[in-house]
Amino acid sequence: MTDAPAPKPGILDIAPYVGGKSAIAGVAEPMKLSSNENMLGAGQLAREAYEAAVRNIHIYPDGRATKLRDAVAGHHGLEPERLIFGNGSDEVFALLNQTYLTPGDNIVTGQYGFLAYRISALANQASVKLAPEPEFKATVEALLEQVDERTRIVYVSSPSNPTGSYNTGEEIRRLHEGLRPDVLLVVDEAYAEYVTEPDWETSFPLARDSENIVVTRTFSKIHGLGGLRIGFGYAPLKVAQAVDRIRLPFNVSVPGLEAAVAALGDEAHQQASRDLIHTWRPRMAQAIRGFGFEVLPSAGNFVLVRFKDVEQAQRANDYLNSKGVIVRPVGGYGLPEALRITIGTEDQNRAVLDALSEFAAR
Repeated sequence: MTDAPAPKPGILDIAPYVGGKSAIAGVAEPMKLSSNENMLGAGQLAREAYEAAVRNIHIYPDGRATKLRDAVAGHHGLEPERLIFGNGSDEVFALLNQTYLTPGDNIVTGQYGFLAYRISALANQASVKLAPEPEFKATVEALLEQVDERTRIVYVSSPSNPTGSYNTGEEIRRLHEGLRPDVLLVVDEAYAEYVTEPDWETSFPLARDSENIVVTRTFSKIHGLGGLRIGFGYAPLKVAQAVDRIRLPFNVSVPGLEAAVAALGDEAHQQASRDLIHTWRPRMAQAIRGFGFEVLPSAGNFVLVRFKDVEQAQRANDYLNSKGVIVRPVGGYGLPEALRITIGTEDQNRAVLDALSEFAAR
């Protein structure tokens, strides 16, 4: 028997992305707080739009996502022709990497930056340079220090997953000013709608007058449409046009497009989702710190809890699982001593706190 075709160099060296655990053996309905989903679910308007779209799932979607394009442009005050839509913002990152990276190039991101940036960069035979985050936050100086003549893209998450840190508007401007014009700055704002910190700013205005900034958003978080996979990027026109040449023509589904349009207009659901996080995020952090564990400041819909060592984190995870609660170990991000916990409903949050309180007393 002959050997199967070999993938291109480096593919088999990539560690595949592993999503949040969703099941516990012997537990019929576990509390899944491992994927930073909106635990209120999708809003009523989005669900109704999804159900109505079933009548048209035999028809290919609009490849330009015109209806959603216009809705997003109107909602955020953006130029519609500069929008890139993808199967989640993950696909936008992959498309940018595919468009701009060649073998030998590199991307720069923070030490704890979202893994999706790295995976598709490596798939394009580029390398990944990680800027140290000793305080669990990407800094302008550390990112710029990693940039060299082969850097093509710098990725910044603000707020960042899994640490919950963010960069101020002033920091993003300073980072942009420090980059060469031929280096693309990608600002991932997946958790933007949850931010309350007054010095955080969306990078949409900065991107409007720049030829090398892309800002991405997702419908998976505050809009509760993670299962429909809708994300977008706001890019310079030349970047959007270049990406459009390689984007698959029907990469966003009919139900996804319709539900996203409805979700964007559902201000009541967005406010309820924000209220849940703004009420419970500080309560969770304060209570867990009271149990003797470190909780990093978070601007997202989750908290990152650090334990005294890897062994204690593993035991805490096992104990939470024994109580029917699933959270996210983040060893894949280089934080094996930590667990990321999505803020859930009141019942879910109280279950987490009860379990961690019991664990701390053991």
